[in-house]
Amino acid sequence: MQITIVARPAAEIRADLLAVPLSDLDPARWRLPARVATLDRALGGRIATVLSSGDFRGNRGQTALLYTDGAVAATRVLLVGLGPEEKLDVHVLREVAAQVVAEAGLHRSARIALLHPASRRLRTPAVAQAFAEGAILGSYRFDRYQTRATDGPTDGRPTNGRRNAPSNGAPTAVTHAALSVERAAEVRAARAAAALGTVLGEAQNFARDLSNEPPNHLPPEALAREAREMAREVGLACRVLGPAELERRNMGAMLAVGRGSSHTPRLIVLEHNAPKRGRGGSQARRRPTICLVGKGVTFDSGGLSIKPAASMVTMKHDMSGGAAVLGALRACALLRLPLHVVGVVGAVENMPSGTAYRPDDILKSASGKTIEVTNTDAEGRLVLADALHYAKTTFEPEAMIDLATLTGAAIIALGNWAAGLLSNHERLSDAIRRAGDEVGERLWPLPLWDVHREHMRSKVADVRQTGGREAGTTTAAAFLWHFVGDDVPWAHLDIAPTANTDRATPIQPLGATGFGVRTLVELLRGWSKVKL
Repeated sequence: MQITIVARPAAEIRADLLAVPLSDLDPARWRLPARVATLDRALGGRIATVLSSGDFRGNRGQTALLYTDGAVAATRVLLVGLGPEEKLDVHVLREVAAQVVAEAGLHRSARIALLHPASRRLRTPAVAQAFAEGAILGSYRFDRYQTRATDGPTDGRPTNGRRNAPSNGAPTAVTHAALSVERAAEVRAARAAAALGTVLGEAQNFARDLSNEPPNHLPPEALAREAREMAREVGLACRVLGPAELERRNMGAMLAVGRGSSHTPRLIVLEHNAPKRGRGGSQARRRPTICLVGKGVTFDSGGLSIKPAASMVTMKHDMSGGAAVLGALRACALLRLPLHVVGVVGAVENMPSGTAYRPDDILKSASGKTIEVTNTDAEGRLVLADALHYAKTTFEPEAMIDLATLTGAAIIALGNWAAGLLSNHERLSDAIRRAGDEVGERLWPLPLWDVHREHMRSKVADVRQTGGREAGTTTAAAFLWHFVGDDVPWAHLDIAPTANTDRATPIQPLGATGFGVRTLVELLRGWSKVKL
């Protein structure tokens, strides 16, 4: 999708559909903003007629479609409700942009435009970024495995298919989206902001694509190939450690998880702004190093502690943490962030077989610590144990953040409305939470106390894999802490509640969400303000 910024009278904007956002209107005392009033005069008072009828009141999500009959350059005008003016923010605008894209698809409109909302609450660059993000996220489809076009959605929302079109061949995919600002002086800043929003939206969609891929098409070695291809495209350094290298590095925890599958594990390592090696092989670091670590379990059957059949259906999404890390690294490269950002993804498939690891096994991790296995369906923390140790010892980062669909307990605690956030460093935790709030991805802090860490000690090994039913999300993080310690600021994001959804919205179709990509990039963009 091509995103553009224009500054011209609304009546002169050429589009298949021109969206006009309006806040809550009192049907007895409404007054149109100046630009909309000018457009209304060109339309012969059609907007005023709709408002006078009381059929459209500007409620959030409400729409009214008008056909212009050639009175203005646009073919259709769509009134879109913003809701109460006092609640208008970039999150509302992001949703509105996605809604306009959905409505355009229903009305066979490939070229859309949106008038800048008449509100002093928001600066134009923020509006432009939200518009670009919403339009791109709202246009997302995953239908690469559908062999025929369909007649499109019947419930007013986009279907979960990337190239969905009506059977008569008329276009429904939006190819051009323009934001119309009021003054020409605003165009330059708005274009820069829209470019940022485009990168963020496309990076999140990249993560969605990976997570939505069926497990037979994306085993660990295929995920590694996707990472290599993306790295070449955007200019990242990429290294993939195969089974022999993992054995050499004594990554016994990660290797154990993959032992039951015919698809062998991979450790994917991406670097943005990789330091150049100086004389004697040392790396002269000129930028802060931040490591992002992702769980990349491409399918999780539960292993010998096998899941119920119904619980396996969405387990292709168990690599969503890894997908988010890859998406974030893609954005870092395209935005040329002045940081050394490392992405480490442990890619494995957890399957039951005669070679699978077992409950009661004792594994030796890359750190040298031994792990008592209590449940083979708690495999993600084993993968992360070795991946975190690798990231910490190889890159000696200023901070580490991991993302994982780690526990069902997080879903029980937080529903599908927020991810869990646990950390050994309060200022890092606060910075991540603020970044999430800024982009509309909720993260909620949970405690990580000494009692939780002590609880994870084993009577037959150094640590035990699980801590029982109580405080499952926290004890999982406490297990990870044993492989991180307190000498590096670290945060764990349990994205199990938010990684995929069965509740479609204009901005989010069914399936993978790409949660975490924009939070990570927002955090990294403001890293100089994070005082650890």
